[in-house]
Amino acid sequence: MNFNKVLDELPTLTFEQRQLLVRRALELDDLPLNEADEALVESRLAALRDAPASAVSLDDMKTRLRRK
Repeated sequence: MNFNKVLDELPTLTFEQRQLLVRRALELDDLPLNEADEALVESRLAALRDAPASAVSLDDMKTRLRRK
């Protein structure tokens, strides 16, 4: 299916189908993490699972950053 055909079909898709299409398109731009970054993410997730109370909400973090 060529690009113009896809554009022509967009109005016929449901809202959920369009959301899925956008998510899939965005995933195509996601580069895989290198090993060091993957290890860092995994260690931080493990720390969060071990101490969930240590998490800071996005609103709290924004407030803290604005104070600096």
